[in-house]
Amino acid sequence: MTLDDYEAVYRLWLSCKGMGLNNLDDSREGIGRFLDRNPQTCYVATTGSDIVGVIIAGHDGRRGYIYHTAVSPEHRRAGIAGQLVQRALAALAALGIHKVALVVFDRNQGGNAFWEGQGFTSRGDLVYRNKALSDIKRIDT
Repeated sequence: MTLDDYEAVYRLWLSCKGMGLNNLDDSREGIGRFLDRNPQTCYVATTGSDIVGVIIAGHDGRRGYIYHTAVSPEHRRAGIAGQLVQRALAALAALGIHKVALVVFDRNQGGNAFWEGQGFTSRGDLVYRNKALSDIKRIDT
């Protein structure tokens, strides 16, 4: 993925019900910063000239993280998401990353089933916490 893909990727995210987007991290500028730090681990899937899938993955030098994996509703169940995940995991492994984490909304039954099918387990011993340092506005999809 490059920043030139941003508009098509953002439209794809908006077409996917339940995506957890916000006005700062998911803005063109926010994604640009992420791509600058993680140029080898973010991918799009295309059909012709149309972007039909995306995975945003990166690392902090110790752990890998996956964000905003999405496939357009009309292209689901064709193996696209699994291929994107495998590509991102291989890229992270090649960079020396040994463990990858992600967050899925608990209400997202389909997403949770997908990630379990990809070998990701749920951790019951952790509490996810965050603190906003800026005024972040959620964008509902």
